[in-house]
Amino acid sequence: MTIGNLALVVENDPSDGPGRLGDWLTSGGLQLEIVRPHAGDALPANLDGYAALVVLGGEQDAFPDEAGERAAPWFDELDGLLRKAVRHKVPTLAVCLGAQLLAHAHGGTVERSAAGPEIGVKLVARRDIADQDPIFAAVPFAPDVFQWHVDEIVELPLNATLLAASLHYPIQAYRLGPAAWGLQFHIECDVPMFAQWAMEGVQTLGELGIDAVEMLERVEAAQDDVAEVWKPFAERFAAVALGRTPPAGADGLRSLPLIGPR
Repeated sequence: MTIGNLALVVENDPSDGPGRLGDWLTSGGLQLEIVRPHAGDALPANLDGYAALVVLGGEQDAFPDEAGERAAPWFDELDGLLRKAVRHKVPTLAVCLGAQLLAHAHGGTVERSAAGPEIGVKLVARRDIADQDPIFAAVPFAPDVFQWHVDEIVELPLNATLLAASLHYPIQAYRLGPAAWGLQFHIECDVPMFAQWAMEGVQTLGELGIDAVEMLERVEAAQDDVAEVWKPFAERFAAVALGRTPPAGADGLRSLPLIGPR
């Protein structure tokens, strides 16, 4: 038997769809099933039949408010899916809010960033241990990424591996278990997507003294460089999901589809 090619993509916010990441995953051989709980779609109870899980970003907080309420009614269910994915070694790629939810679901800590919002085209630094990672090893030392977040992961779950960092936001990418990756930054954005964020966040940009036009010019200029690094990265993730590349650690290899309850 072979692993199927269907990836479950959870879109948490209408402003942050799969974008270019979706195209790259498709070019890597995955078929995407996009679920939009913000529009009323129900999350599946388990990951049976899925080769991968992708969790996208959004403007919500991953952590509960002071009253203990979650920022979205589906977050508890999504936490459960993320735990099942890690427990059963279903390859998972979680972006920005998704990475924060992945950490939170496994006992990590997410808070409002003490360094303030991080917005625009930035560099992250790949750590040496990433040389041992099946999808991060080929990432350059300091690649361009897109950033737009006000929260950050301040403590990773136990046994997580930090793969990339930056000066003011130390946790930029990590792996949890053999096949779940979290990215604090964005790689999916095209210019129209980022322009929409800029329009909706114009007050934040003003408070930070960021010129929206100049920022969008830099976003446009970085598109090719981002694609050069992160398209192959997404395709390597697809290869892990399709069983063509083993995940981290020989014990994590999935040679047969997972069956039974998750």
